[in-house]
Amino acid sequence: MIANLFVVGPAGSGKSTFTAAFREWMIKNEYDTVVVNLDPGAEILPYTPDVDIRDIVDLNSIMNEYGLGPNGAQIVAADMIANFVEELKSEVDNYEADYIIYDTAGQIELFAFRAASKFIVDYLGGDRSMLAFLFDPSLAKTPSGFVSLLILSSSVYFRFYIPFINILSKVDIVEDNDLYNIAEWSKNWNSLYDALITENPSMRKELSIELFKALENIDAFRTLIPTSARMLYGYEDVYTALQLTFAGGEDIEKR
Repeated sequence: MIANLFVVGPAGSGKSTFTAAFREWMIKNEYDTVVVNLDPGAEILPYTPDVDIRDIVDLNSIMNEYGLGPNGAQIVAADMIANFVEELKSEVDNYEADYIIYDTAGQIELFAFRAASKFIVDYLGGDRSMLAFLFDPSLAKTPSGFVSLLILSSSVYFRFYIPFINILSKVDIVEDNDLYNIAEWSKNWNSLYDALITENPSMRKELSIELFKALENIDAFRTLIPTSARMLYGYEDVYTALQLTFAGGEDIEKR
C-alpha cells in the first residue's frame, strides 16, 4: 500500500528543505521512499529528486516559445504539468515505493490555486494522498501572521479536501516563548483571539469572532507538528500521521 505526501506552503516556508530532511529520516529508518520534484522553476534543490518535472517541462523553452517572462512561464508550466501526469506516474510506479513525497512549487498559488492542481493530485495520489502545509515561524510567531497562515492553510484544505496536516518548520530558529504561543494558538482559538485583539485593538470584534468560529467549525485549529530539518526533529510525528491516516497506525510496508 502507498502513501503520497504533497508538501505545500508559502514561499520561504522551507518546503524543499523539509522534503530533503524527511527523505533523509525515512531512509535512515529504512522506509522505501521516492521524492518527486513538481516545481519546474526550481533552480537549486537540497536533494536529488528521483522523479523531476524539470526533465519534462523546461521553463526556458516555455519562455522562448511563448515569449513570456519568468512569472508568465511559471504559470504556463504549472498548468502544463497536467499534460504529463501519466508519464510522471509511470516513472513513480517503476520504483514500487511505499512512500512518495511530492515537493511542490515555491509560490503556493502555482500549485494550490491553479485549475489543474486538483487533477494532478488526484491522478498522482488518488485516495492515498495527504497534504502537509508548512507554517513559516517567522510569520507564525505574531497573532496576525498566524491567523493569515491559518486562513491560507484552510483555503488549501478546502481546495483539495483530502487528509491534511499542518507543519511548523524551522523550529530551531524559534524562541521558546514564541514556540509556546504558537502551540497554544493552534489548539485554542480563544487564546489566539485574545492575542490578536491585544495586538490589534481596532479589529472589529463581531467580524473577527465569526471568522474564528468558522475556522473552528472546519477544524482549522489542529495541533501543529514542529519540525527541524537541521536536527531531523519531528519527522517521526509526520510519519506517524501518515500511518494513522492510511494504515490505522500500522506500518504501511507490513500491510
